[in-house]
Amino acid sequence: MKLIYIVEDHDVIRTGVSQYLELSGFEVKGQANLAEAKKAIAERLPDLIIQDVMLPDGDGFVFIKNLKKEYPQLPVIFMTARTEESDRILGFELGADDYISKPFSPKELVLRVQALFRRLDSSQEAVNSENPLFESEEGNKLLIDEGQHIIRIDDEEIPLTAAEWRILLTLSNNAGELVVRNKILEECFDYSFESYERVVDTHIKNIRAKLKPGNWIDTVRGYGYKFVGKRV
Repeated sequence: MKLIYIVEDHDVIRTGVSQYLELSGFEVKGQANLAEAKKAIAERLPDLIIQDVMLPDGDGFVFIKNLKKEYPQLPVIFMTARTEESDRILGFELGADDYISKPFSPKELVLRVQALFRRLDSSQEAVNSENPLFESEEGNKLLIDEGQHIIRIDDEEIPLTAAEWRILLTLSNNAGELVVRNKILEECFDYSFESYERVVDTHIKNIRAKLKPGNWIDTVRGYGYKFVGKRV
């Protein structure tokens, strides 16, 4: 049974969401503030955190930013009243797997959680017997270890979030080919709304920053991206 933490200071929202998720077969524990969340995480790491942003004892964005340094692949869904596009983009820049704005339908949230776990489980099962190795034009080597969810460049391990991992895997599986933004959204996030295309750009920017040295991803302006590493 998947364990989900809901960090939300509004009792009615926290209880309502918890009940919907529990009816869908998840184990759920709620925390009303960041202090409670830190204590719970220290005792047991969940399979997913559903995180409010505006909390009485701090900023949920800052909390997740620091948490991701220690647990980069821990799945996170932001659940917040901050609806501006800049806030949504910031959430994804911090490594969120999804972002849902209040008010929302609890059923929609449950569907997004189920979709997220399907993606994660599917990625875990899709383990190749051979770990692909790529080389950049500069001569750097990139190894994709699907079994351990590890990326190495020249033997140095590169930490990626769960969303970054899925995007890189999608691009590398189509090495040398254009992958349009909508395909990345559909295969990696289960949605293809135009307003979310900037989310793809944000993740690509983060991936590029981590995959240095070497150029691994080219932009095809107006369309999408192309993984340019050569299979070795």
